[in-house]
Amino acid sequence: MAAPNAPLQTRMVDDKSPICIPFILSRLAEYRAQQDGETHPRPFIVGLNGVQGVGKTTLVRALAETLQEREGLPTLVVSIDDFYLTHADQLALAAAHPDNALVQYRGEPGTHDLSLLTQFLTSLTTNPTKLTPIPQYDKSAFSGQGDRLPPSTWPTTDPTNPPQVLILEGWCVGFRPLSPPLLVESKWKSAGSRTLHNHKLDHLLFINSKLEDYDRVINSALDAFIHIDAEDTEYVYAWRAEQEAQLRRERGAGMSEEQVIKFVDAYYPAYELFAEGVRGGVFRGKEGRKGCQLRLVVGRDRTVKENMVI
Repeated sequence: MAAPNAPLQTRMVDDKSPICIPFILSRLAEYRAQQDGETHPRPFIVGLNGVQGVGKTTLVRALAETLQEREGLPTLVVSIDDFYLTHADQLALAAAHPDNALVQYRGEPGTHDLSLLTQFLTSLTTNPTKLTPIPQYDKSAFSGQGDRLPPSTWPTTDPTNPPQVLILEGWCVGFRPLSPPLLVESKWKSAGSRTLHNHKLDHLLFINSKLEDYDRVINSALDAFIHIDAEDTEYVYAWRAEQEAQLRRERGAGMSEEQVIKFVDAYYPAYELFAEGVRGGVFRGKEGRKGCQLRLVVGRDRTVKENMVI
């Protein structure tokens, strides 16, 4: 099966931060109004979910630079990728579920160390002027299997200039678990699924159950949320193919089209299961959170086609 929409090289254009910055500043102003003049309130936490290949790294860099340099807001960017399980713990997880392809490698919900993330968020929010270590993960370790770097090498926050904004980004930030009946009837049994039928129902339910802790640890900590969506989620196949084609041109090595499809198929089930829930609102059902989520929808060329606050 070929990747949807043959690779068409597109240039990254930042048309997203001009939409995101006013949204963040508006929500931050409302947040500060509720702090009663605290000298060092905890950082304002923005969750950011972007479909893979959409240009999330470019956007996050632009947001941080604008907030810091133009708005004078010390900003810390943290990726959920830096909270993957250690190599040893990932191997143990894989060994405990040897027939579940979804947890044989890092990526899917269940392959992150939420205890470490909880420790990090607690340190940062309970005492912002305290030095907080920022975990780091090396994806190249163990021939690409990855491992956490030693804590002695982690950077730390600056207690004399604590972050006022924290951007927590990641492809599964904002995912919320589905009720098992909904997962079975509306997702797994759907004839239009691209990848879900490649997996046993119990394996999908295992991933879904892990998201209960993600919802508790991550989503409950967010003050605002930005979702970079795509008109068609299957664009991720073509975008990854473009990236690999560029690597082959520049470095003489990169995944083939067949390898790209296999790579994306490994994480695409989570999009099929949980993306709709993110579109419906990470804060849905939570009192007083209307207007706290910004959704941008991009086309095949990665440019914004529509945006809305929900």
